[in-house]
Amino acid sequence: MAEKEYLLTEEGLREKESELEFLKTVKRREVAARIKQALEFGDISENSEYDDAKNEQAFIEGRIALLEKILRNAKILDESDIKEDIVGIGQKVKIKDLETGDEYEYMLVSSAESDPAKDKISTESPVGKAILGKQIGAVVDVVVPVGVLQYEIVAVSR
Repeated sequence: MAEKEYLLTEEGLREKESELEFLKTVKRREVAARIKQALEFGDISENSEYDDAKNEQAFIEGRIALLEKILRNAKILDESDIKEDIVGIGQKVKIKDLETGDEYEYMLVSSAESDPAKDKISTESPVGKAILGKQIGAVVDVVVPVGVLQYEIVAVSR
């Protein structure tokens, strides 16, 4: 079975590589030191420091495995494929909430690169799905748990 391909921007690729390097060189050592220190306390059956360190180690190893898989199957977004007037992956999009008048700016990325805290939303998110392939001026409906929100696409840029 073929592995899933992960579409990344150049910036996203660099971020994933940097995170992987940090986890392998810094976090692994830190957690190993915590485990070693916790083992020095003796009985590990009721040792919360040991349990916490082992849980963190499992999380870090899982994240390393995921990042390695993403990087192994990464396809870099070709900048020449980005159309100026149509919302697509790798573009910044400004949308306006038609009910409140609030404006939001997001970068549309793949799920592997998604980071809502940095205003990078996935093409698989409700908003991402609604705006993908649309042009400036289009009004889209986004289904959310509380109902339907309407947004107008105000601007699209690289």
